[in-house]
Amino acid sequence: MSDEATLWLAFILIGLATTLPRASFIVLGSRVSLPPVVQRALRYAPAAALAAIVAPDVLVVTGDFVPLNPKLAGIIAAVAAAVLWRNPWLPFIAGMAVLLGLRAV
Repeated sequence: MSDEATLWLAFILIGLATTLPRASFIVLGSRVSLPPVVQRALRYAPAAALAAIVAPDVLVVTGDFVPLNPKLAGIIAAVAAAVLWRNPWLPFIAGMAVLLGLRAV
C-alpha cells in the first residue's frame, strides 16, 4: 500500500472513530437505553473534561509545575465565591480581581 493510500485510510478510520460513537446516540435515540451505572458516570463527564482542560493551564507555568501561582489563587477565589454566594457574576469578578491583583504585585 502506498504512503498516500495509508494516509487516506488513517484519515477515514480516525473520522469514523470520532463520528460513530457520537452519532450512535443520535441515531439510536431512545431505542437503546444505557445501564444506570453508565448514566450516572456520564453525569461527571462535563466536569471531568473541564478539569482536564483547566488543570494544566492553572498548574503549569512556562512548562514547569508551579503549585502556587496567581492563576490557582484566582481559581480558588472564584470557586469560593461561587460556593458561598451563588451569584453568577461574583466568581468572575472575584477570580479576576485576585488574578490581576497578584500579577500586579
